[in-house]
Amino acid sequence: MIERQLIKEKIKEFQIQEYIQGRMSGAELSAITVKKTPLGDKITISSARPGMIVGKKGANIADLTSELKQKFNLENPQIEINEVGNVFLDASIVADLMVKDFENYGSMRFKQIGNKMVENIMRAGALGVEIKLSGKIPSARAKSWRFYAGYLKKSGEASAVGIRKCTRAANLKAGTIGIQVMIMPPELELPDKIFLKEDLVKPAEQKAEVKKAEAKVEETKVEAKAEAVAEKPAEEKPKKPRARKKKVEAPAEAKPAEEIKESAEEKSAVEKGE
Repeated sequence: MIERQLIKEKIKEFQIQEYIQGRMSGAELSAITVKKTPLGDKITISSARPGMIVGKKGANIADLTSELKQKFNLENPQIEINEVGNVFLDASIVADLMVKDFENYGSMRFKQIGNKMVENIMRAGALGVEIKLSGKIPSARAKSWRFYAGYLKKSGEASAVGIRKCTRAANLKAGTIGIQVMIMPPELELPDKIFLKEDLVKPAEQKAEVKKAEAKVEETKVEAKAEAVAEKPAEEKPKKPRARKKKVEAPAEAKPAEEIKESAEEKSAVEKGE
């Protein structure tokens, strides 16, 4: 009895997910989870465009809750919406975007669509990606094409749990094109990854240590400059040689005429006496 009840619940959960995906096809849905709580059934929807799910003044959510309550007999359904941070790291959103591109541009541009999507995923920070396309592209016979980049685990626990996978189908006039997306996210820890002793230190601690070392170096430089300034005596300015002043002799004062006469008379008297 318990097994049958569990199977019924899983089938009901799958039907709810399919109904919400068909009802909100343009909202780029990532994941839909259904959980039972004491207050009722809680439905969590992760989307890249939560505004489309909410609608104007919450009209879309109100209609969706009433539809789920009537169609699946849910007791007090509560819808919670989460916004997806990076769109190109989510496999289901990437597959939905590729379906839209195929429906808009057709199968003739499949190489451009695949290469562009791989480039966007690797730019978002993924460790690896693989996209498989199967169908009548571009010839009348069915073929399969593979677009890949980076490193991707395909076996073990990392592949089963860590890698994000999704499959979608694009219905075109020429036929159906199958799309399989596998993305290896950057936060996935691989069991075969090797760490060195230097790498075990957290990057935040390394940054703090580098900042402390830089601060100590600056302090030592400042102290060395201060000591050099204190020890160095004040430089005496070189004295400029003073220009020597030349002595200017005062002109001989002119003797008065009376003194000249007296001196002449004395000279004549001396001569007479001789």
